[in-house]
Order: sequence, then C-alpha cells, then structure tokens
Amino acid sequence: MSIRCIALDLDRTTLGVDGRLSHGNRQALEEAIAQDVHIIIASGRPFGSLPQDVASIPGIEYAITSNGAAVYHLPTGRRLRGFLLEPASVHAILRLTESEPLAYEAFVDGEAFAGAAYVRDPAAHGASPQAIGYIQRTRRPVEDMRAFITAHAAELDSLDLVVGDEARKARLWAALETEIPGIYVTSSVPQLIEISHASAGKRAGVRFVTELLGLSPAQTAAFGDGDNDADMLRYVGLGVAVANASPACLAAADCVTASYDQDGVAQGIHNILCL
Repeated sequence: MSIRCIALDLDRTTLGVDGRLSHGNRQALEEAIAQDVHIIIASGRPFGSLPQDVASIPGIEYAITSNGAAVYHLPTGRRLRGFLLEPASVHAILRLTESEPLAYEAFVDGEAFAGAAYVRDPAAHGASPQAIGYIQRTRRPVEDMRAFITAHAAELDSLDLVVGDEARKARLWAALETEIPGIYVTSSVPQLIEISHASAGKRAGVRFVTELLGLSPAQTAAFGDGDNDADMLRYVGLGVAVANASPACLAAADCVTASYDQDGVAQGIHNILCL
C-alpha cells in the first residue's frame, strides 16, 4: 500500500540547526504535496511557535502541536481538537516540584510562557547553544511562573519542567508517572520533561488527522528524532528516524535516514515517492 501521508517532527528532524527549513527539505515537501501526499506537522512546539518556513507552505493543512495536546487546521488557524491538563494534575505537579531547582514552561492557547530568569539565560538551565535563540524568541517571560501556572491551571495545553540534570530528570519522571494519574510524560531534548493530558501524544494526533483524511496507519509515514516521536513512529506504516535520533526513537523506527543537517527528511521523502 503506497504512502499517502507523511507526519514530520520539526526540530532536529526537518529543521536545521538555525531552526530554518533547508532548500532541499522544502523542495521535497513541495514534491510530495504535488503528488497528492498529505504533509502533517507533528511537533512539540505550541501553535504560536510554528516556523513560517513550514507552516506557510501551500498544501500543508494540519499541525499536531504541543506533543499532540492540540491539533490545528493551518489555513484557518482553527483548533480542531485539544486536551487540556486537568487542574488537579497541574496542582499535583506544582506540589511535587515545589522544592526542586528547576524552571517551568507553560503552554496556553498555543502560546508559550516561561520563567523570566530561564528566558534570560537558557544555557544556565541546560539548553543547547542552538536552542537559545528559539527560546528567547518564542517564550513570553513571566517573573513568577508558579503563580502563573496556578492562575491558568484550567487552561494548560501542556507543561514543561526544565530540569537540566539527568539524575533529577529520571527521579522526577518516575515520581510523575507513579504519583499523578491522567498525564502523558515525554521528552524531546535532554533537559526537558514534557507533560500533557493522558490522551495527548503525537501518536494520538496522527491517528486523529489520518482518520479525518480517511487514511490508515499503513498509508502513513512519520519522521522524528526524539523520545516524544517514538510512539508515532511505531504507529505508522513506515517510521523513519534521522541518524541523530535518540536511542528510543531509533529503536522505534523501521528505517534510518541521514541526519537533520544532511537533509535526511528530503532523502527519506524521495525514497518514499519512488516506492
């Protein structure tokens, strides 16, 4: 059965180190669309942080955002589906992390908010040099994030813990999954724990959009690099990891393409179009 839909993670998969879409990848996306293949964005980014390099390409209609917590129709900006964190879960997360040396990111109605100190110096919290510009461009700084999260507890698409330390990350992850029901926990980069409603996840987002399009998993391919892409890659008929992907993502993939900085998405799409 031929591939009729391709879901694409963005950062460190489809986008370059500068957060831009390369000419080669753009050309491959346009070729796929010209052959009536649906292209879906499947990102951990909130809707308001999607790069226009990709979102403005004619023919890309759907965006799975905030790790599947919200799905949008790109041409109209209409939110088609969303799962907000339960307020009880939000308050439980705040209690669990009250004494922890970490920063928070909160996503409300497609917009990203973060602690002012973190926005001023993301590297101090474990962000890579390449991510600093993106964080500072897309996060609205808030002086008291715990108060902000409390005030918006019923409105959160998702919540990130910026932990920095791997041992702390493992300990908090285990505690979140053990002590707080009704949440989905994942990670796209080493310093983050990303939390959303239990019904979220990129797999759920891809399922929703492909069913809307009348397509089966066997007719769908997906590209990714992070732990948060693994369930999506396992779900589709053809899961493709870029060479720079995490061990969990590589293990979930059916095949591996070149790394993001070598236009691995373009190479993979060309292979799909030639099937």
